[in-house]
Amino acid sequence: MDEPDRSSRPQPEADDQPPPAIPGSIQVQVLDGLGLLDESARSELTELAVRALALLPNQGQVRVCIVNDQRMSADHEKFSGIAGTTDVLTFDLSPKADSFDQKTLDIDLTICFDQAKRQASKLGHRIEHELLLYIIHGTLHCLGYDDHTQDHYQRMHKKEDEILAQIGIDATFYAKADSTHKEPQL
Repeated sequence: MDEPDRSSRPQPEADDQPPPAIPGSIQVQVLDGLGLLDESARSELTELAVRALALLPNQGQVRVCIVNDQRMSADHEKFSGIAGTTDVLTFDLSPKADSFDQKTLDIDLTICFDQAKRQASKLGHRIEHELLLYIIHGTLHCLGYDDHTQDHYQRMHKKEDEILAQIGIDATFYAKADSTHKEPQL
């Protein structure tokens, strides 16, 4: 008897679709040891991150450490070999997975308050939304997104803004106040 061809699977019917992500399937912990955000803002950021990451099909944990320029510059040099500050450093501790949509997340993110403050002021949105963008950005990197080519850059930032829109936040990366970026033409 011949083996069935398993090289191409049929497209699932609507009833075969996986259930939507369960809110809280990705646990988020936001640490602010320097006290850069007040408790209300930190709680809001945590709640927004939980809602945003719940839209992904994954489960796991994302731990976020908010730091200032001085700490980010030191970490950026130490872990990336690049002098100066940056917005987010991503440390993917997740086990290997067959596909990114089934990957169990175990992520440490370091995000820069000072960088977020500058960007939020420049683009005319709240600092919590800029910090949330950094959390989403770092998480998407761990799920196979990158921003090294123009096409990948546009794809990644479009996905970020789609996630933000789904939780009721206006585009943050492609913010209207930023005249240097245009909406991606896809």
